[in-house]
Amino acid sequence: MTKKGKEFKSNFWARNPLFDYVPPEDKYLFALEEPTYTFNIIGCGIMGQEHLRMTIFEGRGTIHGVYDTNPLSVEKTKLAFGALCPGKQLVVYDSLEAACSDPDVDGLIICTPNYSHIDVVRVAAKSGKHILLEKPMATTVTDAHEILEIAEGYPAVFQLGLQYRYKAIYVEAIHETLERHAVGDIKTISIMEHRVPFLDKVDQWNKFSKYSGGTLVEKCCHYFDLLNLFARSRPKSVFATGSQAVNFKDFTFEKEQSDIIDNAMVTVVYENGVRASFNLCMFSPMFYEEVVICGDEGRLKAYENDNFIPAERPKTHLEIMRGELKPSRFTTPLYPGYIEDGGHNGATYYEHIYFIDNIEGKETGTATAREGFWSIVVGAAAEESVATGKIIDIDAYLKKHKIAI
Repeated sequence: MTKKGKEFKSNFWARNPLFDYVPPEDKYLFALEEPTYTFNIIGCGIMGQEHLRMTIFEGRGTIHGVYDTNPLSVEKTKLAFGALCPGKQLVVYDSLEAACSDPDVDGLIICTPNYSHIDVVRVAAKSGKHILLEKPMATTVTDAHEILEIAEGYPAVFQLGLQYRYKAIYVEAIHETLERHAVGDIKTISIMEHRVPFLDKVDQWNKFSKYSGGTLVEKCCHYFDLLNLFARSRPKSVFATGSQAVNFKDFTFEKEQSDIIDNAMVTVVYENGVRASFNLCMFSPMFYEEVVICGDEGRLKAYENDNFIPAERPKTHLEIMRGELKPSRFTTPLYPGYIEDGGHNGATYYEHIYFIDNIEGKETGTATAREGFWSIVVGAAAEESVATGKIIDIDAYLKKHKIAI
């Protein structure tokens, strides 16, 4: 039989056990080719396991081994790997150094808790292997700047996991505003996220600012990356208000009281005059994201929702209103259902496509380490603004932390 064609780009269907009845020699659409690249996963909780699945479904790479200090995470990952790659063995390393230095591995996918990123990157970078580092790149601007300096002199790919860029609504919003200039010169940007509380993690590290970096770093760096991307300018000042109004007010772990905020309103003023806002609520009974971008020739609005009820309405929506200037449009940006259900509403799958593309020298729109750094700057400055009630001047803020950039 001829070599597998291009009818399906991913291996989602090929990995579906529904088609296991077809003998390997009879497969064409669902033929599995040998992967070109091998990766190790550092940290195999829910995010690490998602990266395992998406790497294998993408197809050009596979997972060689894992390292995690939590035995239960390792066992769950071994089960997931066994279901996707029957008959193959997953290597389990007994140290971070061993996982990073294995000569049989081309790259490292780092999914450990936020506070550990700086220490893991210091070890991983010694390998010279390709690195995909999950968001947020660090919990403080000082650590983020150190990682930036490592990444900008790094001899291989160093990709940041700011994958909300690849959600369908944002892919289309980026295309319409930055490529087609559908709303003219951007003047204001607004992003909203309303969602359920932080989920459980091993040792509940995401309930404490000293481990997570704070809610506006941990959760919201994705959105600050998008604000920065749309603004196409450096942030000049940040002002934020927020509180711990509902979530985890009575939660303690090992006698320590949770201190993360669950709501915030953030305003960012950029050097080019663009103004942006971010509205967060983490005690809503749904997932809802919305972006509104206003320019001198129109307005773009897009949203994505998952409200857990059986009402019939589109999950996503994008509209461009241009009045008398040009035609207005309404669309529903979507990926195929099996990709939407694959994790992060399909974003992680595309993140892995671009990771391999970066390795192969192709042009992509993945977040650079510098862009990741600026997402941390906005988030950390917003956390300080909430704590102090003051407007944070970004130049002064960086100078205070002895960062020149």
